[in-house]
Amino acid sequence: MKISYDPRYNIAYIQLREKPAEVETIRISDELNIDLSPDGKIYGIELLNANEQLQIMEGGEFILTDESTQKTVKLPITTQVRGQVCS
Repeated sequence: MKISYDPRYNIAYIQLREKPAEVETIRISDELNIDLSPDGKIYGIELLNANEQLQIMEGGEFILTDESTQKTVKLPITTQVRGQVCS
C-alpha cells in the first residue's frame, strides 16, 4: 500500500495494489473517486480537497496502527515546495 499527497493540487491517493493495465474510475462524490481494476478489485482511492478530508497540517503526523498488535508508527507530514522538502 502506498499513500501519496500532492500539496500543489491538494490531492491524496491511497494505492492498494500494483496498477493493472487499465482502471475504471468511479466518482463517489465531488471529493472522492475509486479506481477499480477490470476484475472488480479496488486499485486505489483518490481524495480531492485532501487537506479538509484528512485534516493535513504542516508539522502534523500520519499514524499507522496495526490493530492486531497495537503497534503504531508515526510519520511526520512533509510538503515539497519548489524542490525543497519542508517539515
